[in-house]
Order: sequence, then structure tokens, then C-alpha cells
Amino acid sequence: MSAHHKTILEKANAAITKGDYEGFLAFCTENTTWTFVGDTVLEGKEAVRKYMSVTYLEPPKFQVEQLLAEGDFVTAIGRISLKDTDDKMTDYDYCDIWRFEEGKMAELKAFVIESRA
Repeated sequence: MSAHHKTILEKANAAITKGDYEGFLAFCTENTTWTFVGDTVLEGKEAVRKYMSVTYLEPPKFQVEQLLAEGDFVTAIGRISLKDTDDKMTDYDYCDIWRFEEGKMAELKAFVIESRA
């Protein structure tokens, strides 16, 4: 099942980089929970949808360096670039740990810090 979960995350990320946020959300459970460690917690698809509408002013750019899968978990390590309201692009290093339920992304625990390089 691990390889299948990895494929799901890859498809979900492909949707989000195209700006297809609803396509991305189709891969999530209704009660998906996103925890940004040290920052905020989003509970449910509607909260994630609102977050995306504010944070992803244009589709984010991902560079996945490692994608590891075991059991119901997939860990993605890499970089993400986001444009802010001042049109400034900021790069972040991230480690996302996804938990899957019945083939959908049910929970995210994200460690995200602004890149220094």
C-alpha cells in the first residue's frame, strides 16, 4: 500500500502546482487535519480550502528531494516557493508527514522554515 500512497501524493501535488486546488482536495478526506508545527492547525476540507485561497495566490512551486513511504505514511522532504501579497517569492524548506486513510490523505504534520540559501 505504501507505493500506492506515494502515487496519490504525487498526483495531488501535481494538481496543486497546476492551480487545481479542488483536484488536490479530492485526494483528501472530508475531515483532513493539517498541523503546521509551531504555527496553526487546519481542521476539515473547508479550512484547507480557505487556507489555499489566501496562501496560494499563485500555485506553489515544489522541489521534492525525498519521498519515503511506509504503511499508512508518506514523508516528503524538499523545498516550496510561495508568492506573497507583495509579489515577493519566498523559498521554504519543508518536511511533510502525511497519514492516509482508505486511500486518501487524512492528516498532515508539516515542518516548514524559511530557507536561508
